[in-house]
Amino acid sequence: MLPLSQTIFKAYDIRGVIGSTLDAGVARQIGQAFGRAALAKGERTVVIGRDGRLSGPELTAALAAGLQAGGVDVIDLGVVATPMVYFGTNVLGAASGIMVTGSHNPPDYNGFKMVLAGEAIHGATIGALYHDIVAHDGAPSATPGAYRTHDIRAAYLERILADVKLARPIKIAVDCGNGVAGAFAGDLYRGMGCEVIELFCEVDGTFPNHHPDPAHPENLQDLIRCLQQSDAEIGIAFDGDGDRLGVVTKDGQIIYPDRQMMLFAADVLARHPGQQILYDVKCTRHLAPWISAHGGVPLMWKTGHSLVKAKLRETGAPLGGEMSGHIFFKDRWYGFDDGLYAGARLLELLTRVADPSALLNALPQSDSTPELHLHLKEGESVALIDSLRANASFPGADRIIDIDGLRVEYPDGFGLARSSNTTPVVVMRFEAETPEALRRIQAEFRRVIVAAKPDAELPF
Repeated sequence: MLPLSQTIFKAYDIRGVIGSTLDAGVARQIGQAFGRAALAKGERTVVIGRDGRLSGPELTAALAAGLQAGGVDVIDLGVVATPMVYFGTNVLGAASGIMVTGSHNPPDYNGFKMVLAGEAIHGATIGALYHDIVAHDGAPSATPGAYRTHDIRAAYLERILADVKLARPIKIAVDCGNGVAGAFAGDLYRGMGCEVIELFCEVDGTFPNHHPDPAHPENLQDLIRCLQQSDAEIGIAFDGDGDRLGVVTKDGQIIYPDRQMMLFAADVLARHPGQQILYDVKCTRHLAPWISAHGGVPLMWKTGHSLVKAKLRETGAPLGGEMSGHIFFKDRWYGFDDGLYAGARLLELLTRVADPSALLNALPQSDSTPELHLHLKEGESVALIDSLRANASFPGADRIIDIDGLRVEYPDGFGLARSSNTTPVVVMRFEAETPEALRRIQAEFRRVIVAAKPDAELPF
């Protein structure tokens, strides 16, 4: 049995490498600690599920045993997308849940995304599980919990099909990257009335075709080729556990989630005028004026699916979204991030027009970079951002937003540098009205980063 490593307790979830920092023994300890935390909140039952990773069955069995030893009942949904566990915590009379998933990480990773008494836990609450395990003697509860399985597939699909309606039939291509969304996406969209070309929808935890992460353009090239070579009108893609959405137009343009949010915001604000729309610090500077123009109040927030969900609950906003592809609908849905549902809502809007790609391509955009990563040693990314906050100057900037790293806004663009909460990298993104402005803003960030860390190997 592996020793418990504090490094697997991340900001939004627990995540480790199988055989190195995570095994069945660790999973059992986590289950037992979470069970105790659930009981302390008055929760008697925990919903669990797992993605298609090869380590999933063993980890999930150990997790369930730990939860039962912690004194709570377990409802095991089996192989599901992460949003289906979240759905279960809304409809099965149990407001706590754990999804066993490595999300978009390499095949040898796995982990746990957790909802405790209706809230996606993060930060100190995740850290408290580690400290509870360390402090506890591991003795099981005097009254262990029960275990049962439950098939939630039909209820989940029927709930979406009852809510989302296409204006006309449409042919689409769907790339699941061999992630777990492949077990559900085809049936969902066919049920809505789509003709579906399926790419890599066979669930395979080795991810033999490409990495299941639509945030990176190289993982969308198969989908782009499929659209070129077929009569499909639009392409959608999912990450490994189905809570993030990627979108590609007929002509091969990638519609990043901050532009998807424009379409969703216009639709949601038609029913909820004057409401706040949440988005994270990585999103385009075109999003705030778009939200305002459509009668909403833009609210920029920190990156992180758990942090956005918490802010959504706090504000009552009907919609939130992240550049990474997590989209949170509180309008007509439950407020959790769900790539499959977001895809359905997108198709509902796109089928109202004759040319979906023209509608998407017309959304405001500037020259921009995808996420860029400056790789550092453990702990260095936080120290670098703290140093920039204290010492860096940006002449000519309109304003500096420091709610999550540094977002420096200029009259003609912005640059962002923030410390990742999951890996030792500084995440950067740049956007500007012209290529020259983009280069100028990148040069400003290069100047201040090299001043703070001369050996930094910048990705631009």
